[in-house]
Amino acid sequence: MTDIPKVDLFVIGGGINGAGIARDAAGRGLSVVLCEKDDLGEGTSSRSGKLVHGGLRYLEYYEFRLVREALIEREVLMNAAPHIIWPMRFVLPHSPDDRPFWFIRLGLFLYDHLGGRKKLPGTRRLNLLRDPEGAAIVDKYRRGLEYSDCWVDDARLVILNAIDAAERGATVLTRSPCVSARREGGIWRVTTRNTVTGEEREFHATMVINAAGPWVSDVVGRVAGSNSKRNVRLVKGSHIIVPKFWDTSNAYLVQNHDKRVIFINPYEGDKALIGTTDISYEGDPNAVKCEEDEIEYLLAACNRYFKEKLRREDVLVSFSGVRPLFDDGKGNPSAVTRDYVFDIDDTGGAPLLNIFGGKITTYRELAERGLKQIEKYFPNMGGDWTEKAPMPGGDIENADYEAFRETLKEDYPWMPLSLRHHYGRLYGTRVSRIVGDAKSVADLGRHFGGDLYEAEVKYLVAEEWAQTVEDVLWRRTKHRLHLTEEDQAAFAEWFTDAYAEAA
Repeated sequence: MTDIPKVDLFVIGGGINGAGIARDAAGRGLSVVLCEKDDLGEGTSSRSGKLVHGGLRYLEYYEFRLVREALIEREVLMNAAPHIIWPMRFVLPHSPDDRPFWFIRLGLFLYDHLGGRKKLPGTRRLNLLRDPEGAAIVDKYRRGLEYSDCWVDDARLVILNAIDAAERGATVLTRSPCVSARREGGIWRVTTRNTVTGEEREFHATMVINAAGPWVSDVVGRVAGSNSKRNVRLVKGSHIIVPKFWDTSNAYLVQNHDKRVIFINPYEGDKALIGTTDISYEGDPNAVKCEEDEIEYLLAACNRYFKEKLRREDVLVSFSGVRPLFDDGKGNPSAVTRDYVFDIDDTGGAPLLNIFGGKITTYRELAERGLKQIEKYFPNMGGDWTEKAPMPGGDIENADYEAFRETLKEDYPWMPLSLRHHYGRLYGTRVSRIVGDAKSVADLGRHFGGDLYEAEVKYLVAEEWAQTVEDVLWRRTKHRLHLTEEDQAAFAEWFTDAYAEAA
Protein backbone atom coordinates (compact mmCIF):
# COMPACT_ATOMS: atom_id res chain seq x y z
CA MET A 1 0.00 0.00 0.00
CA THR A 2 2.80 2.41 0.85
CA ASP A 3 4.04 2.61 -2.74
CA ILE A 4 0.72 4.00 -4.02
CA PRO A 5 1.14 7.78 -4.45
CA LYS A 6 -1.11 9.93 -2.27
CA VAL A 7 -2.61 13.16 -3.61
CA ASP A 8 -5.08 15.72 -2.38
CA LEU A 9 -7.33 15.85 -5.44
CA PHE A 10 -8.01 13.38 -8.22
CA VAL A 11 -9.87 15.14 -11.05
CA ILE A 12 -11.78 13.05 -13.58
CA GLY A 13 -12.31 14.80 -16.91
CA GLY A 14 -9.92 16.77 -19.09
CA GLY A 15 -12.37 19.24 -20.54
CA ILE A 16 -12.43 22.92 -19.66
CA ASN A 17 -13.92 22.43 -16.20
CA GLY A 18 -11.54 19.65 -15.18
CA ALA A 19 -8.48 21.45 -16.55
CA GLY A 20 -9.56 24.70 -14.92
CA ILE A 21 -10.03 23.04 -11.53
CA ALA A 22 -6.68 21.25 -11.79
CA ARG A 23 -4.94 24.54 -12.57
CA ASP A 24 -6.61 26.46 -9.77
CA ALA A 25 -6.03 23.71 -7.20
CA ALA A 26 -2.38 23.23 -8.13
CA GLY A 27 -1.86 26.98 -7.79
CA ARG A 28 -3.24 26.79 -4.25
CA GLY A 29 -0.61 24.24 -3.29
CA LEU A 30 -2.73 21.10 -3.52
CA SER A 31 -1.32 17.94 -5.07
CA VAL A 32 -3.44 17.08 -8.10
CA VAL A 33 -3.87 14.32 -10.66
CA LEU A 34 -6.05 14.95 -13.71
CA CYS A 35 -7.13 12.03 -15.88
CA GLU A 36 -8.88 12.18 -19.24
CA LYS A 37 -10.21 9.15 -21.11
CA ASP A 38 -9.37 10.61 -24.55
CA ASP A 39 -7.40 13.69 -25.57
CA LEU A 40 -7.68 16.91 -23.60
CA GLY A 41 -10.77 18.78 -24.72
CA GLU A 42 -11.69 16.07 -27.21
CA GLY A 43 -15.35 16.04 -26.22
CA THR A 44 -17.56 19.05 -25.64
CA SER A 45 -14.81 21.58 -24.97
CA SER A 46 -13.40 21.56 -28.51
CA ARG A 47 -16.80 21.48 -30.21
CA SER A 48 -18.29 24.73 -29.01
CA GLY A 49 -19.20 27.87 -30.90
CA LYS A 50 -15.76 29.30 -29.97
CA LEU A 51 -17.18 32.24 -28.03
CA VAL A 52 -16.53 33.86 -24.69
CA HIS A 53 -19.83 35.63 -24.20
CA GLY A 54 -22.43 36.60 -21.66
CA GLY A 55 -25.18 34.72 -23.42
CA LEU A 56 -27.41 37.42 -24.86
CA ARG A 57 -30.30 35.01 -25.43
CA TYR A 58 -30.24 33.86 -21.78
CA LEU A 59 -31.72 37.24 -20.84
CA GLU A 60 -34.94 36.07 -22.47
CA TYR A 61 -35.12 33.34 -19.83
CA TYR A 62 -34.40 35.81 -16.97
CA GLU A 63 -30.93 34.36 -16.31
CA PHE A 64 -29.69 37.79 -15.22
CA ARG A 65 -27.22 36.56 -12.62
CA LEU A 66 -25.68 34.06 -15.02
CA VAL A 67 -25.36 36.69 -17.75
CA ARG A 68 -23.80 39.21 -15.36
CA GLU A 69 -21.26 36.69 -14.12
CA ALA A 70 -20.42 35.63 -17.66
CA LEU A 71 -19.95 39.23 -18.79
CA ILE A 72 -17.60 39.89 -15.89
CA GLU A 73 -15.65 36.74 -16.73
CA ARG A 74 -15.45 37.82 -20.37
CA GLU A 75 -13.23 40.73 -19.34
CA VAL A 76 -11.18 38.56 -16.97
CA LEU A 77 -10.45 36.01 -19.68
CA MET A 78 -9.64 38.67 -22.28
CA ASN A 79 -6.90 39.96 -19.99
CA ALA A 80 -5.63 36.48 -19.12
CA ALA A 81 -5.33 35.11 -22.63
CA PRO A 82 -5.29 37.91 -25.24
CA HIS A 83 -3.54 35.63 -27.74
CA ILE A 84 -6.44 33.15 -27.96
CA ILE A 85 -9.32 35.44 -26.91
CA TRP A 86 -10.11 38.63 -28.76
CA PRO A 87 -13.01 41.04 -29.34
CA MET A 88 -15.48 40.50 -32.13
CA ARG A 89 -18.36 42.68 -33.29
CA PHE A 90 -21.66 40.93 -33.97
CA VAL A 91 -24.26 42.31 -36.37
CA LEU A 92 -27.84 41.37 -35.59
CA PRO A 93 -30.14 42.05 -38.55
CA HIS A 94 -33.65 42.67 -37.30
CA SER A 95 -36.45 40.52 -38.65
CA PRO A 96 -39.88 42.08 -38.07
CA ASP A 97 -41.32 38.55 -38.22
CA ASP A 98 -39.61 37.51 -34.98
CA ARG A 99 -38.70 39.35 -31.77
CA PRO A 100 -39.65 43.07 -31.80
CA PHE A 101 -36.87 45.61 -32.28
CA TRP A 102 -37.49 47.33 -28.92
CA PHE A 103 -37.18 43.99 -27.17
CA ILE A 104 -33.79 43.29 -28.74
CA ARG A 105 -32.59 46.83 -28.08
CA LEU A 106 -33.58 46.51 -24.43
CA GLY A 107 -31.74 43.20 -24.19
CA LEU A 108 -28.60 44.74 -25.64
CA PHE A 109 -28.85 47.71 -23.28
CA LEU A 110 -28.86 45.28 -20.36
CA TYR A 111 -26.04 43.32 -22.00
CA ASP A 112 -23.92 46.46 -22.23
CA HIS A 113 -24.41 47.38 -18.57
CA LEU A 114 -24.92 44.24 -16.49
CA GLY A 115 -21.29 43.20 -16.37
CA GLY A 116 -19.43 46.44 -15.85
CA ARG A 117 -18.06 46.50 -19.41
CA LYS A 118 -14.69 48.26 -19.56
CA LYS A 119 -12.80 47.31 -22.71
CA LEU A 120 -15.37 46.48 -25.37
CA PRO A 121 -17.36 49.04 -27.37
CA GLY A 122 -21.09 49.18 -26.75
CA THR A 123 -24.09 48.59 -28.96
CA ARG A 124 -24.84 50.77 -31.97
CA ARG A 125 -27.71 50.89 -34.42
CA LEU A 126 -27.14 50.06 -38.08
CA ASN A 127 -28.83 51.02 -41.30
CA LEU A 128 -28.25 47.80 -43.22
CA LEU A 129 -29.01 49.47 -46.55
CA ARG A 130 -26.27 52.04 -45.98
CA ASP A 131 -23.67 50.67 -43.56
CA PRO A 132 -21.01 48.28 -44.96
CA GLU A 133 -21.94 45.60 -42.41
CA GLY A 134 -25.28 45.28 -44.19
CA ALA A 135 -23.91 44.83 -47.71
CA ALA A 136 -24.19 41.04 -47.52
CA ILE A 137 -27.72 41.08 -46.06
CA VAL A 138 -30.81 40.87 -48.26
CA ASP A 139 -32.59 44.22 -48.64
CA LYS A 140 -35.67 43.00 -46.79
CA TYR A 141 -33.80 43.59 -43.52
CA ARG A 142 -33.31 47.32 -43.27
CA ARG A 143 -32.09 47.89 -39.75
CA GLY A 144 -29.95 46.08 -37.24
CA LEU A 145 -27.79 46.36 -34.17
CA GLU A 146 -24.12 45.71 -33.57
CA TYR A 147 -22.70 44.60 -30.22
CA SER A 148 -19.52 43.12 -28.75
CA ASP A 149 -18.50 39.69 -27.54
CA CYS A 150 -15.30 37.67 -27.77
CA TRP A 151 -13.85 34.87 -29.83
CA VAL A 152 -11.90 32.02 -28.18
CA ASP A 153 -9.88 29.08 -29.39
CA ASP A 154 -11.72 26.67 -27.14
CA ALA A 155 -9.43 23.65 -27.49
CA ARG A 156 -6.36 25.74 -26.77
CA LEU A 157 -8.01 27.23 -23.69
CA VAL A 158 -8.25 23.70 -22.31
CA ILE A 159 -4.62 22.98 -23.19
CA LEU A 160 -3.36 26.19 -21.60
CA ASN A 161 -5.12 25.38 -18.34
CA ALA A 162 -3.61 21.89 -18.38
CA ILE A 163 -0.14 23.28 -19.12
CA ASP A 164 -0.39 25.73 -16.24
CA ALA A 165 -1.65 22.97 -13.94
CA ALA A 166 1.27 20.73 -14.89
CA GLU A 167 3.82 23.50 -14.46
CA ARG A 168 2.42 24.08 -10.98
CA GLY A 169 2.93 20.43 -10.09
CA ALA A 170 -0.18 18.60 -11.28
CA THR A 171 0.06 15.24 -13.02
CA VAL A 172 -1.91 15.16 -16.29
CA LEU A 173 -2.83 11.76 -17.72
CA THR A 174 -4.39 11.68 -21.17
CA ARG A 175 -6.01 8.67 -22.80
CA SER A 176 -6.23 7.24 -19.30
CA PRO A 177 -9.82 6.72 -18.18
CA CYS A 178 -10.61 6.22 -14.53
CA VAL A 179 -11.66 2.57 -14.46
CA SER A 180 -12.25 2.39 -10.72
CA ALA A 181 -12.65 4.75 -7.79
CA ARG A 182 -13.45 3.16 -4.43
CA ARG A 183 -13.53 4.41 -0.88
CA GLU A 184 -11.14 2.54 1.41
CA GLY A 185 -10.67 3.60 5.02
CA GLY A 186 -11.68 7.22 4.53
CA ILE A 187 -9.70 7.83 1.34
CA TRP A 188 -10.15 7.08 -2.35
CA ARG A 189 -8.31 4.36 -4.20
CA VAL A 190 -8.37 5.34 -7.87
CA THR A 191 -7.20 3.28 -10.85
CA THR A 192 -6.55 4.54 -14.37
CA ARG A 193 -5.76 2.51 -17.46
CA ASN A 194 -3.91 3.97 -20.44
CA THR A 195 -5.79 3.00 -23.59
CA VAL A 196 -2.65 3.18 -25.73
CA THR A 197 -0.17 1.26 -23.58
CA GLY A 198 -2.51 -0.65 -21.30
CA GLU A 199 -0.58 0.58 -18.25
CA GLU A 200 -2.58 0.80 -15.03
CA ARG A 201 -1.78 3.34 -12.34
CA GLU A 202 -3.16 3.60 -8.83
CA PHE A 203 -3.49 6.63 -6.58
CA HIS A 204 -4.76 7.34 -3.11
CA ALA A 205 -6.69 10.60 -3.04
CA THR A 206 -8.26 12.60 -0.25
CA MET A 207 -10.98 13.74 -2.64
CA VAL A 208 -12.27 12.96 -6.12
CA ILE A 209 -13.71 15.68 -8.34
CA ASN A 210 -16.00 14.46 -11.09
CA ALA A 211 -15.78 16.91 -13.99
CA ALA A 212 -16.60 14.35 -16.69
CA GLY A 213 -19.09 16.53 -18.53
CA PRO A 214 -21.55 14.38 -20.51
CA TRP A 215 -20.22 11.35 -18.63
CA VAL A 216 -20.63 12.84 -15.14
CA SER A 217 -23.53 10.56 -14.19
CA ASP A 218 -21.66 7.51 -15.50
CA VAL A 219 -18.72 8.35 -13.24
CA VAL A 220 -21.04 8.84 -10.25
CA GLY A 221 -22.60 5.40 -10.63
CA ARG A 222 -20.43 2.98 -12.59
CA VAL A 223 -16.98 4.22 -11.66
CA ALA A 224 -17.39 5.59 -8.15
CA GLY A 225 -20.31 3.44 -7.02
CA SER A 226 -21.99 6.54 -5.59
CA ASN A 227 -25.36 8.27 -5.96
CA SER A 228 -26.56 11.78 -6.74
CA LYS A 229 -29.98 13.39 -6.93
CA ARG A 230 -28.60 15.74 -9.58
CA ASN A 231 -28.48 14.91 -13.25
CA VAL A 232 -27.44 16.37 -16.55
CA ARG A 233 -29.51 16.88 -19.64
CA LEU A 234 -27.60 16.26 -22.83
CA VAL A 235 -28.16 18.84 -25.54
CA LYS A 236 -26.55 18.41 -28.93
CA GLY A 237 -25.06 21.38 -30.73
CA SER A 238 -23.83 21.12 -34.32
CA HIS A 239 -21.76 23.48 -36.45
CA ILE A 240 -20.69 23.70 -40.06
CA ILE A 241 -17.67 25.38 -41.66
CA VAL A 242 -18.00 27.01 -45.09
CA PRO A 243 -15.92 29.48 -47.13
CA LYS A 244 -16.39 33.02 -45.80
CA PHE A 245 -19.00 34.79 -47.94
CA TRP A 246 -18.89 38.43 -46.77
CA ASP A 247 -16.20 41.10 -46.92
CA THR A 248 -16.29 42.79 -43.52
CA SER A 249 -14.55 41.51 -40.36
CA ASN A 250 -17.66 41.33 -38.19
CA ALA A 251 -19.70 38.27 -37.25
CA TYR A 252 -23.47 37.92 -37.53
CA LEU A 253 -26.20 36.72 -35.20
CA VAL A 254 -29.51 35.94 -36.88
CA GLN A 255 -32.91 35.01 -35.45
CA ASN A 256 -34.64 31.98 -36.89
CA HIS A 257 -38.37 31.34 -37.15
CA ASP A 258 -38.26 28.90 -34.21
CA LYS A 259 -36.76 31.58 -31.92
CA ARG A 260 -33.31 30.03 -31.97
CA VAL A 261 -30.39 32.27 -32.81
CA ILE A 262 -27.61 31.27 -35.18
CA PHE A 263 -24.05 32.64 -35.13
CA ILE A 264 -22.19 33.16 -38.40
CA ASN A 265 -18.60 33.93 -37.45
CA PRO A 266 -15.42 34.56 -39.45
CA TYR A 267 -13.11 31.61 -38.88
CA GLU A 268 -9.48 30.91 -39.69
CA GLY A 269 -9.23 33.91 -42.00
CA ASP A 270 -11.07 32.76 -45.09
CA LYS A 271 -13.79 30.57 -43.61
CA ALA A 272 -17.00 30.90 -41.61
CA LEU A 273 -18.25 28.91 -38.64
CA ILE A 274 -22.04 28.57 -38.46
CA GLY A 275 -24.03 27.21 -35.53
CA THR A 276 -25.45 26.01 -33.37
CA THR A 277 -28.41 23.70 -33.13
CA ASP A 278 -30.02 22.86 -29.79
CA ILE A 279 -31.42 19.34 -29.81
CA SER A 280 -32.10 17.04 -26.89
CA TYR A 281 -29.77 14.04 -27.10
CA GLU A 282 -30.13 10.63 -25.50
CA GLY A 283 -27.53 8.61 -27.38
CA ASP A 284 -23.90 7.78 -26.67
CA PRO A 285 -21.95 11.05 -26.30
CA ASN A 286 -18.99 9.30 -27.94
CA ALA A 287 -21.02 8.75 -31.13
CA VAL A 288 -22.49 12.22 -31.62
CA LYS A 289 -22.36 13.63 -35.15
CA CYS A 290 -23.91 16.39 -37.19
CA GLU A 291 -26.91 15.02 -39.07
CA GLU A 292 -28.01 16.10 -42.55
CA ASP A 293 -31.18 17.76 -41.27
CA GLU A 294 -29.06 19.92 -38.96
CA ILE A 295 -26.85 20.97 -41.86
CA GLU A 296 -29.91 21.89 -43.90
CA TYR A 297 -31.33 23.80 -40.93
CA LEU A 298 -28.18 25.90 -40.54
CA LEU A 299 -27.94 26.57 -44.28
CA ALA A 300 -31.59 27.63 -44.41
CA ALA A 301 -31.10 30.02 -41.49
CA CYS A 302 -28.22 31.71 -43.32
CA ASN A 303 -29.98 31.80 -46.66
CA ARG A 304 -32.93 33.56 -45.07
CA TYR A 305 -30.73 36.59 -44.36
CA PHE A 306 -27.82 36.64 -46.82
CA LYS A 307 -27.72 37.55 -50.49
CA GLU A 308 -25.22 34.83 -51.28
CA LYS A 309 -27.01 31.52 -50.96
CA LEU A 310 -25.12 28.61 -49.44
CA ARG A 311 -25.44 25.10 -50.86
CA ARG A 312 -24.76 21.71 -49.36
CA GLU A 313 -21.53 21.41 -51.33
CA ASP A 314 -20.20 24.58 -49.65
CA VAL A 315 -19.94 22.74 -46.34
CA LEU A 316 -16.26 21.92 -45.80
CA VAL A 317 -16.51 20.41 -42.32
CA SER A 318 -19.28 19.66 -39.85
CA PHE A 319 -18.93 18.75 -36.20
CA SER A 320 -21.16 18.18 -33.23
CA GLY A 321 -20.79 18.22 -29.46
CA VAL A 322 -22.93 17.24 -26.52
CA ARG A 323 -23.38 19.88 -23.84
CA PRO A 324 -23.87 18.52 -20.34
CA LEU A 325 -26.43 21.00 -19.03
CA PHE A 326 -27.81 20.83 -15.54
CA ASP A 327 -31.30 19.30 -15.81
CA ASP A 328 -33.63 21.99 -14.46
CA GLY A 329 -36.76 20.41 -15.92
CA LYS A 330 -37.23 22.90 -18.76
CA GLY A 331 -38.79 21.37 -21.87
CA ASN A 332 -37.14 23.57 -24.52
CA PRO A 333 -33.45 22.64 -24.99
CA SER A 334 -32.63 26.30 -25.74
CA ALA A 335 -34.17 27.29 -22.40
CA VAL A 336 -32.23 24.81 -20.27
CA THR A 337 -29.97 26.76 -17.92
CA ARG A 338 -26.26 27.09 -18.72
CA ASP A 339 -25.61 27.49 -15.00
CA TYR A 340 -23.72 24.91 -12.97
CA VAL A 341 -24.42 23.01 -9.78
CA PHE A 342 -22.09 21.32 -7.27
CA ASP A 343 -23.02 18.14 -5.43
CA ILE A 344 -20.83 16.80 -2.60
CA ASP A 345 -21.07 13.24 -1.32
CA ASP A 346 -18.77 12.70 1.65
CA THR A 347 -19.88 9.19 2.50
CA GLY A 348 -17.32 7.41 4.66
CA GLY A 349 -15.21 10.51 5.07
CA ALA A 350 -13.95 10.34 1.47
CA PRO A 351 -15.60 13.27 -0.33
CA LEU A 352 -16.70 13.27 -3.97
CA LEU A 353 -17.53 16.57 -5.69
CA ASN A 354 -19.73 16.17 -8.76
CA ILE A 355 -20.07 19.06 -11.21
CA PHE A 356 -23.20 19.39 -13.30
CA GLY A 357 -23.49 21.91 -16.14
CA GLY A 358 -21.38 24.97 -16.87
CA LYS A 359 -20.10 26.78 -19.95
CA ILE A 360 -16.72 27.83 -21.29
CA THR A 361 -17.08 31.49 -20.35
CA THR A 362 -17.60 30.75 -16.65
CA TYR A 363 -15.17 27.84 -16.26
CA ARG A 364 -12.65 29.86 -14.21
CA GLU A 365 -15.29 31.07 -11.81
CA LEU A 366 -16.70 27.53 -11.61
CA ALA A 367 -13.28 26.25 -10.59
CA GLU A 368 -12.85 28.99 -8.01
CA ARG A 369 -16.28 28.39 -6.50
CA GLY A 370 -15.81 24.65 -6.59
CA LEU A 371 -12.65 24.93 -4.55
CA LYS A 372 -14.45 27.12 -2.05
CA GLN A 373 -16.93 24.27 -1.67
CA ILE A 374 -14.16 21.95 -0.54
CA GLU A 375 -11.94 24.24 1.52
CA LYS A 376 -13.13 22.64 4.75
CA TYR A 377 -11.38 19.44 3.65
CA PHE A 378 -8.14 21.33 2.87
CA PRO A 379 -7.87 24.13 5.46
CA ASN A 380 -4.26 24.87 4.53
CA MET A 381 -4.77 25.41 0.81
CA GLY A 382 -4.05 28.82 -0.65
CA GLY A 383 -6.61 31.46 -1.57
CA ASP A 384 -8.08 32.66 -4.84
CA TRP A 385 -5.44 33.60 -7.40
CA THR A 386 -6.59 33.02 -10.99
CA GLU A 387 -8.52 36.25 -11.60
CA LYS A 388 -5.38 38.29 -12.23
CA ALA A 389 -3.08 35.51 -13.44
CA PRO A 390 -2.25 35.27 -17.16
CA MET A 391 -2.59 31.98 -18.97
CA PRO A 392 0.57 30.41 -20.45
CA GLY A 393 1.62 32.68 -23.31
CA GLY A 394 -0.84 35.35 -22.23
CA ASP A 395 1.60 37.51 -20.28
CA ILE A 396 1.45 40.16 -22.99
CA GLU A 397 2.06 43.70 -21.78
CA ASN A 398 -1.25 45.47 -21.15
CA ALA A 399 -2.95 42.50 -22.84
CA ASP A 400 -2.30 44.39 -26.10
CA TYR A 401 -1.99 41.73 -28.78
CA GLU A 402 -1.51 44.20 -31.64
CA ALA A 403 1.56 45.67 -29.94
CA PHE A 404 2.78 42.14 -29.30
CA ARG A 405 2.54 41.38 -33.03
CA GLU A 406 4.99 44.20 -33.69
CA THR A 407 7.36 42.66 -31.15
CA LEU A 408 7.19 39.35 -32.99
CA LYS A 409 8.03 41.14 -36.21
CA GLU A 410 11.13 42.64 -34.60
CA ASP A 411 12.18 39.34 -33.01
CA TYR A 412 11.61 37.20 -36.12
CA PRO A 413 12.05 39.42 -39.19
CA TRP A 414 12.78 36.34 -41.30
CA MET A 415 9.44 34.74 -40.52
CA PRO A 416 6.58 35.08 -43.03
CA LEU A 417 3.65 37.18 -41.81
CA SER A 418 1.17 34.28 -41.86
CA LEU A 419 3.51 32.11 -39.77
CA ARG A 420 4.12 34.90 -37.23
CA HIS A 421 0.39 35.36 -36.96
CA HIS A 422 -0.17 31.63 -36.51
CA TYR A 423 2.48 31.26 -33.80
CA GLY A 424 1.44 34.47 -32.06
CA ARG A 425 -2.24 33.57 -31.90
CA LEU A 426 -1.72 30.03 -30.65
CA TYR A 427 1.32 30.39 -28.38
CA GLY A 428 1.62 34.06 -27.43
CA THR A 429 4.82 34.83 -25.57
CA ARG A 430 5.84 31.16 -25.77
CA VAL A 431 6.67 31.36 -29.47
CA SER A 432 10.35 31.01 -28.58
CA ARG A 433 9.69 27.52 -27.22
CA ILE A 434 8.85 26.45 -30.76
CA VAL A 435 11.27 28.56 -32.74
CA GLY A 436 14.26 28.00 -30.47
CA ASP A 437 17.49 29.14 -32.12
CA ALA A 438 16.07 29.11 -35.65
CA LYS A 439 17.31 31.93 -37.86
CA SER A 440 15.39 31.01 -41.00
CA VAL A 441 12.31 29.10 -42.08
CA ALA A 442 14.56 26.23 -43.11
CA ASP A 443 15.67 25.88 -39.49
CA LEU A 444 12.09 24.96 -38.50
CA GLY A 445 12.49 21.55 -40.12
CA ARG A 446 10.29 19.77 -42.59
CA HIS A 447 7.47 21.79 -44.12
CA PHE A 448 4.18 19.91 -44.41
CA GLY A 449 2.19 22.64 -46.17
CA GLY A 450 0.50 25.84 -45.08
CA ASP A 451 2.11 27.07 -41.86
CA LEU A 452 2.91 23.62 -40.47
CA TYR A 453 6.58 22.91 -39.78
CA GLU A 454 8.32 20.14 -37.92
CA ALA A 455 9.38 22.41 -35.05
CA GLU A 456 5.77 23.03 -34.04
CA VAL A 457 4.93 19.32 -34.14
CA LYS A 458 7.89 18.48 -31.91
CA TYR A 459 6.75 21.09 -29.42
CA LEU A 460 3.16 19.83 -29.39
CA VAL A 461 4.25 16.25 -28.75
CA ALA A 462 6.81 17.17 -26.11
CA GLU A 463 4.88 19.88 -24.25
CA GLU A 464 1.16 19.59 -25.03
CA TRP A 465 0.34 15.86 -24.87
CA ALA A 466 -0.28 15.53 -28.64
CA GLN A 467 -0.23 11.85 -29.60
CA THR A 468 -2.20 11.55 -32.83
CA VAL A 469 -2.54 13.28 -36.16
CA GLU A 470 -5.91 14.68 -35.12
CA ASP A 471 -4.43 16.04 -31.88
CA VAL A 472 -2.00 18.07 -33.98
CA LEU A 473 -4.12 19.06 -36.97
CA TRP A 474 -7.47 19.68 -35.32
CA ARG A 475 -7.33 20.32 -31.57
CA ARG A 476 -3.90 21.87 -30.90
CA THR A 477 -4.12 23.75 -34.20
CA LYS A 478 -6.49 24.09 -37.14
CA HIS A 479 -3.92 23.13 -39.79
CA ARG A 480 -6.41 20.58 -41.12
CA LEU A 481 -8.41 23.44 -42.63
CA HIS A 482 -5.39 24.77 -44.51
CA LEU A 483 -3.72 21.62 -45.82
CA THR A 484 -4.70 19.73 -48.95
CA GLU A 485 -5.77 16.11 -48.61
CA GLU A 486 -2.41 15.12 -50.07
CA ASP A 487 -0.59 17.27 -47.48
CA GLN A 488 -2.60 15.70 -44.68
CA ALA A 489 -1.88 12.18 -45.90
CA ALA A 490 1.85 12.90 -46.17
CA PHE A 491 1.89 14.40 -42.68
CA ALA A 492 0.00 11.42 -41.26
CA GLU A 493 2.55 9.02 -42.77
CA TRP A 494 5.48 11.04 -41.41
CA PHE A 495 3.91 11.47 -37.97
CA THR A 496 3.11 7.78 -37.62
CA ASP A 497 6.70 6.89 -38.49
CA ALA A 498 8.22 9.58 -36.27
CA TYR A 499 5.98 8.94 -33.26
CA ALA A 500 5.01 5.31 -33.69
CA GLU A 501 4.65 4.62 -29.98
CA ALA A 502 2.50 7.68 -29.29
CA ALA A 503 0.35 7.28 -32.38
